[in-house]
Amino acid sequence: MSGYFTALSSAEVLAELAEHDPRIVLVSQDFGPIGSFTARFPERHFDVGISEENLIGVAAGLAHAGKVAFAIAMAPFVSMRGFEQIRDDCAYNRNNVKIIAPFAGLEAGPWGATHHAIEDLALLRSIPGMTVLSPADPNESFRMVRAAAAIDGPVYIRLGFLLPIDGYDAPFRVGEAVTMREGNDVTLMATGSSVSAALAAYDALKGTGVSARVLNVHTLKPIDRAAIERAARETGKIVTVEEHSILGGLGGAVAEIMAELGVGRLVRVGVRDVFCTEVAPYPELLHIHGLDAEGIVAAARGLLGETS
Repeated sequence: MSGYFTALSSAEVLAELAEHDPRIVLVSQDFGPIGSFTARFPERHFDVGISEENLIGVAAGLAHAGKVAFAIAMAPFVSMRGFEQIRDDCAYNRNNVKIIAPFAGLEAGPWGATHHAIEDLALLRSIPGMTVLSPADPNESFRMVRAAAAIDGPVYIRLGFLLPIDGYDAPFRVGEAVTMREGNDVTLMATGSSVSAALAAYDALKGTGVSARVLNVHTLKPIDRAAIERAARETGKIVTVEEHSILGGLGGAVAEIMAELGVGRLVRVGVRDVFCTEVAPYPELLHIHGLDAEGIVAAARGLLGETS
């Protein structure tokens, strides 16, 4: 499911929450009516058009007045154009603004590099007091929306192209990575849309006798340091996978912790330090940049061969 449709589907959760909490309001970026929320609470939905700085400012103002403000806007634009307002109006002032950001990563691939969000995790996790979330599938995103409403302070929910993961219904707890598969040889540590690719890589590696642990790191901040430490000590080898630059996102966060530990080896799978200038369908872009299962398997095998 595209991040956009996942965001629209979140309106069902928001409407349910709004039914019991009159403080909940919605501010959006030129998306028109937002599902049942607009239908049921039109006076609590504010569409400010294509003006991301203003969108965050309005949401922060509503939150400052006592509301719990959810803002829906495209990830590449709200994270960059609205960065100052997120930092100062939301985080610095501890305002309850919850940003739902579809079109994360390379989902908007055919529209070109201007529409890619491959820096947003690095930006948002650098802000003190921000909670940064990245669900692995649509149902987990809905659990995140519920959790975000209860968090005191600003929250960023990153929505890429999310495939439903069969049988995945683990409770969502902020800051606690979910072990999707057990393994002892290498850990595949993925976030967001990359979790499905990591699970496919697990199957491919298993077929060649490699035992891979797969972790869904759905919370980038606060990150699950204990899970990273266990993986580093127990498997000794970690491959991070993210639809984001290798600089400053999941790979950067894990590298920081492993450097402090002085344990284990790390390979970061993500967009290298480049713009993705290829105009291609989304799956093709993932393949070009090594973000599909094939690329993850190659990275894991390289790491195993390097350290064996």
